[in-house]
Amino acid sequence: MEDGTKEDYEFLGEEFSEHTLGVLVENLLAMLRVLQGPTLGYQVDRYEHSLQSASRALRADESVDMIVGALLHDIGDVFAPVNHSQAAATILKPYVDERTEWVVRHHGLFQGYYYFHHNGGARDARERYSDSPFYDDCVRFCAEFDQNCFDPSYDTLPIEAFQPLLDEVFSRPGALDAIGTVQR
Repeated sequence: MEDGTKEDYEFLGEEFSEHTLGVLVENLLAMLRVLQGPTLGYQVDRYEHSLQSASRALRADESVDMIVGALLHDIGDVFAPVNHSQAAATILKPYVDERTEWVVRHHGLFQGYYYFHHNGGARDARERYSDSPFYDDCVRFCAEFDQNCFDPSYDTLPIEAFQPLLDEVFSRPGALDAIGTVQR
């Protein structure tokens, strides 16, 4: 790499960006599909949970960003189960609005409102963010698009319903700035 020229890195950057952006949605869908299978004690698996979350957000006339955020909010479970919220938010950050990124980043802690107290934790742990302009959005997200999305009888939309939204969000200029090729 030390011997590379400006032209070399412009070429490599273009190749990398073209390839990466071309398969991004496909790769995210593959990660989402990994959530299929075990229910881990819930009534539906995490894939169905994700589709149900996005279905509810779509039917509530949420923004495209928030619908995609709902679909992918637990995608971090695949590779970062301890900090899945932060991992999912980091993936989304270059493509979605600040509100969606913040909600996805903090949903794990806010979701704790429903169960932390049953495990000896602080139910009100989310209160440390009460001054955030997105606090109420995250409370609503968890109430309407997360904690209630384990219902096996819910009329969940198929993944194909979200393909155009994924394509829209992930065709936006992203932050593949590790090599300085694409900047938002």
